[in-house]
Amino acid sequence: MVRRLVEVMSFSDPGPPVDGLEEDLRRLGEALKARTEDVVRGMVLRTTQSGHVLNELVEESFARVGTVSTVAVARWMAGESPEVAREVGQESWHIFGQLAAQRAAPLNEVTKRCLRWCDAAEDVVRETAAQLDLCPEVLTRALSMLQRSLNVTLVRMCESFETERQVAHEELTRRQEELAFMATHDALTGLPNRTLILDRIEQMLVRSRRHQTPVAALFVDLDNFKSINDTLGHAAGDELLQAVAARLDGAVRATDTLGRLGGDEFVVIAEELSLAAGPELIAERLLEALKQPFTLGEGDDATTVTVTASVGIAAGDRLSAGDLLRDADIAMYRAKWDGRNRHAVFEAGMQDTVQRRMELEMDLRVALENDEFLLVYQPTFDLRDMSPTGMEALIRWHSPTRGVVQPDDFIPLLEETGLITQIGKWVLEQACQQGAAWREAGYPIGMAVNVSGRQLDTDELVSDVRDALSHSGLEPSALTLELTETTLMRDAEETARRLTTIKGLGVRIAIDDFGTGYSSLAHLQKFPVDALKIDRSFISGLHDNQEGETLLHTLVQLGKALSIETLAEGIEQTRELSVLQGEQCDSGQGFLYARPLDVEATEAFLESYATSLQAHATSLQAVSQPSARQSTTP
Repeated sequence: MVRRLVEVMSFSDPGPPVDGLEEDLRRLGEALKARTEDVVRGMVLRTTQSGHVLNELVEESFARVGTVSTVAVARWMAGESPEVAREVGQESWHIFGQLAAQRAAPLNEVTKRCLRWCDAAEDVVRETAAQLDLCPEVLTRALSMLQRSLNVTLVRMCESFETERQVAHEELTRRQEELAFMATHDALTGLPNRTLILDRIEQMLVRSRRHQTPVAALFVDLDNFKSINDTLGHAAGDELLQAVAARLDGAVRATDTLGRLGGDEFVVIAEELSLAAGPELIAERLLEALKQPFTLGEGDDATTVTVTASVGIAAGDRLSAGDLLRDADIAMYRAKWDGRNRHAVFEAGMQDTVQRRMELEMDLRVALENDEFLLVYQPTFDLRDMSPTGMEALIRWHSPTRGVVQPDDFIPLLEETGLITQIGKWVLEQACQQGAAWREAGYPIGMAVNVSGRQLDTDELVSDVRDALSHSGLEPSALTLELTETTLMRDAEETARRLTTIKGLGVRIAIDDFGTGYSSLAHLQKFPVDALKIDRSFISGLHDNQEGETLLHTLVQLGKALSIETLAEGIEQTRELSVLQGEQCDSGQGFLYARPLDVEATEAFLESYATSLQAHATSLQAVSQPSARQSTTP
């Protein structure tokens, strides 16, 4: 049991001592200070006897509190002011604060240590007073001062624990708020996430039904963000997403909500006054906000990129928030298929279209491993003597469920999903192997392969070309990579660098569909181009008007001025061939002479040409032999 002090019933100051008592009290204080260790031992002994000993470090802290408290009250008894004693006791209050902050000891155990210290100090004070033969008045005053020290210590200790409790409560509240924010907001941009957006849409739909007000969700998806991420890295991609979020946030009204659903997907929800001019106006503001280029990085490492977005709009009441978002998402895909950098409004029937598109994508993702793709080859001819000079490799898809799928129906989806890089690498490898096999069989023809913009976005294309040549054994000069004008201009500087590296391997470069893009003479001189493939739209117009011939003449002469080979695509009529030959166009291809052929048909075509060439040579030889004999006859 902790012994109570019964001699002192009041916490009031005992009043100023008389001179004799003051001297005796000073002696008692000095003696108590000298016996500080005795007080601490008595305190520790009581704790040990209680059977509730805490860990060693905590008990050492309590012992230090006992030492500091004993010295403080002893100095007060010895005549120093209470302020001095309180200053000495600051260390013990600091220790209490640490114990509270670290949750090292429960409040009841700390309180017990304080009372045990007081009991141990009382025992030493009584024993010392008896040894010094002090009068009862001095002992009473000393015990009063000890009691007041205990009272102050207990109050300070409680204050320390209360302070730390408040700090802990504030920290817990802050963390709870932080966790709640993290649970409902995107960590990268700080915008509301899918969870919060869905909740706000549900609330918006309830208000709409109650007040008959319009509502809309706008699904915003960045175009070609994956290529930016792959080219510049994820850090730059994150920086771009943050910058896009800031731009979009500045374009919406305060009454609207902008959120990020994940990846490069954002959403805007609007209602009432914001929709007075229609959700299309909001979509146009969002697209306009993205027109200015973004600068990523700093200093010499800064990179400028331009991004666009496709926006899907779903307006009107729905059964749930998920339904509204789903329809906006479907409309967004419609905007992408229509050319990107635009908005589309959800309409009935769109969902079936999207479902078919999704199924097509899933089929495409397994087509390569299921060996469903194949290559066909369309010959190109030297227009001077109509001899075959090469083959253009063209991909075809034989789906087990869809039959033959036309390139226009699946190549755009390969581009959009990024599968084109994997499929394009396969095409390059297969075409090089086939080209090498034909050349080894004695057919001196080249091989042309189309390259997509996605492939040209990274340096992987260079290594893919190098590997395809190495594995197949095809001479580099026999390979031509065909790229459209639009592909060349996606990132002119990087494209020029990569094409120069590929050109260094000995590979030829051709611009496909020339005349339909926006490359200039300066751009043509910048790229290491070997051939221009004149788009079929210029060829098919030859029989309609004189302007077609004028345009063709201009394109062919441009090639000659730059010492670049010209090749006409889509020759289907003899008149078109005659005009091209008259303009001295170098090469051509088209249905007039050969459609795309499978491997077997291509080999038959090459064999037929070789046979006819041999027959022609034999015929010429037969004609020349009689003349030779006649010249030797006397």
